[in-house]
Amino acid sequence: MTNPPMLRIHQVHKSYGAHEVLKGIDLTVQKGQILALIGPSGSGKSTLLRSLNMLETVNSGEIWLDGVQVNQPLTGHAFERHINSVRQEMGMVFQHFNLFPHMSVLRNITLGPVKLRGMSEAAARDLAVELLEKVGLSGKAEAWPSQLSGGQKQRVAIARALAMRPKVMLFDEATSALDPELVEEVNQVMKQLAREHMTMLIVTHEMRFAAEVSDRVLFMDGGVVVEEGTPAEVFSNPRQERTRNFLRTHLAA
Repeated sequence: MTNPPMLRIHQVHKSYGAHEVLKGIDLTVQKGQILALIGPSGSGKSTLLRSLNMLETVNSGEIWLDGVQVNQPLTGHAFERHINSVRQEMGMVFQHFNLFPHMSVLRNITLGPVKLRGMSEAAARDLAVELLEKVGLSGKAEAWPSQLSGGQKQRVAIARALAMRPKVMLFDEATSALDPELVEEVNQVMKQLAREHMTMLIVTHEMRFAAEVSDRVLFMDGGVVVEEGTPAEVFSNPRQERTRNFLRTHLAA
């Protein structure tokens, strides 16, 4: 008997007015699987990722996380409670770091576990110290975000997401705002999470990183899934002409 998927997306559609961004997406992600989402700008990758934790509201279709439907037809306080519980289970790291500038690094990480998970301040602090060591920033607990480089801010953002003990981590172009020399330090943290079998969906424009870190690659274009498979299948032997054209440009860069 196979285990139910950690994420299941069924016939998801999303439009902005007359512009249809997602055109019936079907997707499953198993526990411990790392999925890289690639494709040209405007293909729907980030919209799909943001729809998973309802930062975007889909027009139709179903999104399931570990057997619970994410996009339930709820309103008012019931909706707020449900969406808060969903977002605790899906850590998200954005292109821009979204740290609270008026809080120390330590407080940025401990706030969520204390306020949302009910963790004690002492336990949250211990967890934050452990996670800062994990992301290579053990000396930065009392620093302010303004004192950090872009790569350091992004690693704090990853630690903050991990502090909620999520079931899934979502990365939306996590390195695209960084100077080239800082990209690898963030990629190394993501590679470590992959080695630990954290379930991850990674939107990235870095083809070599996607090939190295992922179990599956999904190529999107025009709001549809054009092709998916293992990194070897998609990068070395793509079946679709659209995929081949995209990779010809991006692997040469």
